[in-house]
Amino acid sequence: MSSLFRELLFNAIMKIAAGKRWPSDQPGDIFSPRALTDLCDYIPILRWVGYGGLEKGVISLHQKRDEFLQGLIDQTRKEVAEDGSCSTERRKTIIQKLLSLQEAEPEYYTDEIVKGIIQLMLSAGTHTTSQTMEWALSSLLNHPNVLQKARDELEKMQPGHLLNDSDLSKLPYLRCIINETLRLFPAAPTLVPHFSSEDCTIGGYEVPKGTTLLVNVWAIHRDPNVWEEPNKYKPERFEGMDEAIRLAGLTLGTLIQCFEWQRVGPEMVDLEENQEATLGKAKPLEASYKPRPSMIKTISQL
Repeated sequence: MSSLFRELLFNAIMKIAAGKRWPSDQPGDIFSPRALTDLCDYIPILRWVGYGGLEKGVISLHQKRDEFLQGLIDQTRKEVAEDGSCSTERRKTIIQKLLSLQEAEPEYYTDEIVKGIIQLMLSAGTHTTSQTMEWALSSLLNHPNVLQKARDELEKMQPGHLLNDSDLSKLPYLRCIINETLRLFPAAPTLVPHFSSEDCTIGGYEVPKGTTLLVNVWAIHRDPNVWEEPNKYKPERFEGMDEAIRLAGLTLGTLIQCFEWQRVGPEMVDLEENQEATLGKAKPLEASYKPRPSMIKTISQL
């Protein structure tokens, strides 16, 4: 399921950025954080014994990303030249809007800036969200009563109506599911490193100025002093909170609305975590699904 989630989200981000689907011949892993990891990052001594290649890999990866992103910009620029100014109201993609700004401020909105913005969307907007989707569906398959409650909430919508962004405010339980998933399985379990700007005391520990600090979000989210039954998957704990997580909620809600989901066997879905910087599943999710009869007509029109 992880590869399907990534493909789904790459297509969603590409639609926002460029108004088109992700090319089938273009591997999405060039924007994955894993593409920039190297064994030497974890065992530095290997650099001294001749094991390397990270620098060459980074250069090659940068060239692939740059060629792909520049191609998107050039294609959009060509379409604009053929159809007219990119400042017309009907043009809504991010690249089109950035090219409109480039016309007004070319010295600031250079192609490099535009490529940087799109690269950030593709790298930061897909990997962590696809992991959240995999954790959410894994948890729902292990808690069919929660899945049914989410489906019941979606059934109250107009028959045949495919979920869209404006519907999320009417689906409070779906938001609870996303929040509970992020509580138990935060995408960045230790956040990024911080430095203490001055001497301070944290939890009774003296922390000197300039110390590297890692915030253990995973532990905070499972603190029994804060959360009742912290290791239990219980979306109801977030009821009454109005915190919409749009892309994750829209994606998960559409999957629940359009398909019947089941585990591939009688065993519970494995929830073991990996040991990477972003918290993914150690064993990729496998699930059985089929279109819901009431949504087949709607799905066929997509």
